[in-house]
Order: sequence, then structure tokens, then C-alpha cells
Amino acid sequence: MSLQRFTQHPWSNWMKGEGPDSDIVISTRLRIARNLRQHPFPLLATDSQAEEVVRKVKEVIDSSSMKKKGAFELLSMEDMKPLEKRVLVEKHLISPNLAEESRKGAVILSEDESISVLVNEEDHLRIQVFLPGFQLREAWEKGSKMDDIFEKQVNYAFDEKRGYLTSCPTNVGTGIRASVMLHLPALVMTQQINRILQAITQVGLVVRGLYGEGSEAVGNLFQLSNQVTLGMSEADIISNLYSVASQIIEQEREARQYLQEHSRISIEDKIFRSYGILTHARTVESKEAAQRLSDVRLGIDLGYLQACSPFVVNELLVSTQPGFLQYDAGQKLTAEQRDERRASVIRERLKCNS
Repeated sequence: MSLQRFTQHPWSNWMKGEGPDSDIVISTRLRIARNLRQHPFPLLATDSQAEEVVRKVKEVIDSSSMKKKGAFELLSMEDMKPLEKRVLVEKHLISPNLAEESRKGAVILSEDESISVLVNEEDHLRIQVFLPGFQLREAWEKGSKMDDIFEKQVNYAFDEKRGYLTSCPTNVGTGIRASVMLHLPALVMTQQINRILQAITQVGLVVRGLYGEGSEAVGNLFQLSNQVTLGMSEADIISNLYSVASQIIEQEREARQYLQEHSRISIEDKIFRSYGILTHARTVESKEAAQRLSDVRLGIDLGYLQACSPFVVNELLVSTQPGFLQYDAGQKLTAEQRDERRASVIRERLKCNS
């Protein structure tokens, strides 16, 4: 494997599968934060100390127990160009923090990109698992097995009272963050979304945008995750998130049914108008593309655009991002050039499936 293997396509192999409730849940992600005992946390480590962590992690990756899990590649941030790192951010394989601030950072990627381990980001290790659809328990099981492999070969920073120790106090305890990416256009259209978001914060959960903390919720995509990691078991965290997400999924389905029964012409017009614009526009900005792709995705899920694939829409959410557009073009592009290329990419992909 090589870096190009992970940057040449906007999709990951795991994205090709259809998980449970995939009409509303785009993907499930699990992240486990861990640090190595007797090693300064990344924010305080010298370059040589950070390099020692990478060396220890490389030994785990090369071990027989890890090889039983499949092929993995360790890639250094120092060896990547800025545009290559940006593509990995847009694919959610690395965080913006690792791409921009880490001196001796690295990422470990599985062949199908369903597992991504960030090295020397905010913590020494951030084990990430990605699955299609609504698969919280499955993601936890897969992430836990990866965590066990590391824990058998390196000494984790752990306290009997506080649990796993992390750079940020909000991650102390279990160190896990589970999240589901939800597509909620009907709840937005029926103006129920604000009420739901306010209620979510009262049960220890948080909602973010497409790219996590600090990002905007564009294209009616909302990332729902746990906020509390201390004082709850892993099973309780997963169960709580699963319960709340299940209720939101049901509410979105009810809102979609309501729109079809009471505003059918309006919803059809919105869907086909966006589809028409995207398949004919010569220039389109990022936010407009995300919103209109959301309309098209809704049209596919409701059966109005039966010849279109939801996978193509998911792919376009990545391939129309600034970094990937420029990487695919092989050069830096101005905002106007990106808007033109974005429109061209969307026209080509949607018409291939219409």
C-alpha cells in the first residue's frame, strides 16, 4: 500500500456497503483515546519523545496479532504534502488537528479504511472505526478488539479512579467517543430540528457538523455523539447514544411521511429543482452543492429518483470538497475554478446514474 492508495478515490471501501437505517444514518464512527504510560503527552513531548511513541506503535503494527486483522499502513505526516493531508481530512481519516499542528504525527490505515489510528495528535493514540449505517455496537466491538491488541503490547496511562488518562479532561474515563452521522432534511424542513437539538444536550450528548467539533452542519448532516466519558461504562455510553439516535431516526421518518402526505408537490419540486440545477449548472459553491445534494439524497430515499444511487451522493460529498477537487486536478485552484470544477464533477456523476 502507499499514500496514493488512500488519496486517489473520494470513497473508502467500507462506504460501499449498506448498513442498517442507511436511508438516514450515513455512517457510524467510534473513537478511542489512549496514551502511553511514562511518555509525555503529545502537547508536551519533544520530537525525539514523539518519535519513540511512533516506533513503539510501529512494533505493534508489525506484530503477528495485528497482521491477523489484515493489512495496515503507517504514514508519516511529515512525508505528506498539505493537499494530501487535506484530502485525508475530507475523508475523515485524519483530523484537522493532526494535519495542521502535529510535528511527529502519523496515521495508521487499514486497507479498506474502516480503521484509522491517529498517532501523536492530542493523545498518543486515537483509534477510529468507521462503518456504514447505524452500527454502534458493531463499531464498539471492532474498536475494542483493536484497543486490546495495543494494550497487550504497550502500557497505557491508566488510573484506578479516573480511568484512562487523556490530554483533554473531557475524554478522561473510558476515553471513547461514539457518533452517528445523520441526514435529517425532513426535521429541518418541518422546523423541528432546533427543539430536538436542545433536548439532546440535556442527556449528555452533543451535535456537531460534518467535520466534528467547530464545524457547521451543512447539507442537513448532523453528527450526534456522546459528551460524557467519565462515570459511565462503555456499554452505557453506547446504549444511551443508540437509544437517542433511534428516536431521532424515527422522528425523521415521521417527518418525511408528513411531508409526503401534506406537502407532496412542494417536496417533489424541491427535489427535482435541485436535481435539475446540479445536472445542468456550470458553477456551484460548496454550501449550495451540499444543500442540493441533500435534496437529491432525500429524493433517492423517498423513491423519486430511483435511477440514482445514494452511494454516488455520499461520494460527491467528499469529491466536491476543496482539497479533493484540487488534488484531482493536480494543482491549486481559485475559488471560482473550484466552483466550476465542482459543477462539472457533479454533472458527470449524477448523469451517469440518471
